Amino acid sequence: MIRGTTAVTRALTKNSFYGVNIRCLSTVSRVGEAHVFPRERPGLDYKFNWSLNADGVTPTKQSAFRLMAGKSLDLKVAGIAVPSSKKTKAAAASKMPEAGTPELSFDAFDSALQVAKDSLSSSESLYVPEGHAPGTDVGVRVISNSPDLAAGVCMSLLERMPKKEPISQPITVYVLESSVESFSGYAIEEEGGKSVSAVVIMGKKPALNLVTAGVELSLAAFEADAAAAEAEA
Repeated sequence: MIRGTTAVTRALTKNSFYGVNIRCLSTVSRVGEAHVFPRERPGLDYKFNWSLNADGVTPTKQSAFRLMAGKSLDLKVAGIAVPSSKKTKAAAASKMPEAGTPELSFDAFDSALQVAKDSLSSSESLYVPEGHAPGTDVGVRVISNSPDLAAGVCMSLLERMPKKEPISQPITVYVLESSVESFSGYAIEEEGGKSVSAVVIMGKKPALNLVTAGVELSLAAFEADAAAAEAEA
């Protein structure tokens, strides 16, 4: 009992806290309910997922594995068998048309790109190899729902690069394994004064040589853009 309280005060404090009726507290609604987020685990990395979101892909099934080129352990953690390393020759350029040419309109490319992004977002799992394009320091990110294709990219195409905070790369390749869609093409755009590339490949069994072609053609376009900018300077 608080010193100096009277009988009236005691009556008031019996069901109150310093004069505030405790019964009223039950009628006060909570402003914000507590939410528990799943703990991070292999395949669930919130920073990585946000970086994929920046590329237009949202892993709705919370299963997206970041696979660094040349790191067989990353493949094992994702439950993917480690393939033998062997270089793959690029597919013919005619099989990887550039948007804005007679072979591929921008509208057709944009439509295919959106289909790939939406379908990858709803895939059960995503496998995302990252590394340097062969012989360069140009970063490449491949977003795919095909574990076999991702393994080939990791061990036979991309070169190792330091693992840093996950961010978008100059070349982003969207590879969708699908029995419905069939497409291949790429587009070059400018962001922040630098050329970037989006490559889209969709098919029943996407081939590694198409990914190789998309990366090589993107690099060639970057070089052409740089040369043109230098000539104008």
